[in-house]
Amino acid sequence: MTPSLDRPIGERYFGLRLDTLIRLRWLAISGQTLAIVVVHWVLGFTLPIGACLSVVALSGWLNLALRLRNPGARRLSDVEAAWLLAYDILQLAALLFLTGGLSNPFAFLFLAPVLISATALSPRTTILLGVLAATCAALVGLWQMPLPWVDGGALGGAPLLPPVYLSAIWCALAIAIAFIGVHAWRVAEETRELSEALAATELVLAREQHLSALDGLAAAAAHELGTPLGTITVVAKELARSLPPDSPMSDDISLLGEQAERCRAILRTLTSLGGGDAPFDRMPVSHILEDVVAPHRNFGIAIEVTMPARGGAEPIIARNPGLLYGLGNIVENAVDFANGRVDIVANWTESDMTVTVTDDGPGFPPELIDSIGAPYVTSRGRHRWRREAEEEGEENSEGRREGLGLGVFIAKTLLERSGAELSFLNRASPAHGASVSVRWPRRAIDISGEGPAGGRGEG
Repeated sequence: MTPSLDRPIGERYFGLRLDTLIRLRWLAISGQTLAIVVVHWVLGFTLPIGACLSVVALSGWLNLALRLRNPGARRLSDVEAAWLLAYDILQLAALLFLTGGLSNPFAFLFLAPVLISATALSPRTTILLGVLAATCAALVGLWQMPLPWVDGGALGGAPLLPPVYLSAIWCALAIAIAFIGVHAWRVAEETRELSEALAATELVLAREQHLSALDGLAAAAAHELGTPLGTITVVAKELARSLPPDSPMSDDISLLGEQAERCRAILRTLTSLGGGDAPFDRMPVSHILEDVVAPHRNFGIAIEVTMPARGGAEPIIARNPGLLYGLGNIVENAVDFANGRVDIVANWTESDMTVTVTDDGPGFPPELIDSIGAPYVTSRGRHRWRREAEEEGEENSEGRREGLGLGVFIAKTLLERSGAELSFLNRASPAHGASVSVRWPRRAIDISGEGPAGGRGEG
């Protein structure tokens, strides 16, 4: 039931648009120019104004060259973006060298390129840029021109702040680079994972809907072709009766009748697939569960479907691909991990309906049970999951449940679209195994018109 995902749905890192970096750099150039002008001419602090403006002008020249030589919509590779962000770190280091080093309050801007990299580039690039920023901060902490102060002197009448204080500034800056970089990368990575997993969900749902549409076309074709084939069969029988027994055409007419009957048998088989045939669009929950369970009955695992409590008439459910796939994935996982038995229990009341799937296997890993249903949750780790997606469902060396990467997320997402709430539990001792409960408000699932909502649900 889980699609083959031996490679990610899309690229993990799409890179930065060149236009984005150019716009951010123009913003930085404007801010740097304004700061230099205000400090030197408005506040009256003496700066090496020529050198400072030359460093800023170099960034302006680079931006113009990039804009003229490349289309703004171009996406940079990881390496290209890394070089441009590395330049920004070095340019900031040059300005800080000219204006007091770590004594300059603007030293915290070393964080900006690392933060940009953490949200859009690979972890390796972010680490390298973080190391470069920390190294440049250390260098301008050791070697720098004095921070300009009143009457052209240095801050506090000394060339430098106390070394211990400068060391503390560098430590704070390095920790901030590491902490904010990791935090930004983790948030961006979770967003990327969720987007990728949702894309996989849409892919699965589109596939299931396509298969259902094919089933409907098959049933319609069988219905439309049945009449002409019936006519051919009748004509063949009439011709056979009208021919003398020793006619050389008797064998041909008999063969024609046999082939017409064979075509009718094939069409009857197509009709049995009929998700698009009207009588099968609406099915009782017992039939839906049998439809879900049927593909998994021949794997040596006993599957028992029971409906012990009858709270009114049996719900009638729309047979839609998302619901069938979601329930099927849960049943498939239970069969994969069960030692010998899977129990499926359906209960309903006037207000809700619940389907519970339990197995007698090893159960969910305790450290993952609170995270089941999130994309790529597996004790093997995300990147290993990508390499081993085809092996989803096998047990680890301790016999515990693994392989809960994308399939459960897709099933949970599709079932929640139908109005369901899912819960994942391990069975209470002395029993062992996993239990998955899927609960719908009856008005969201029952289309029979006999429930409280009178068929307002969407299945």
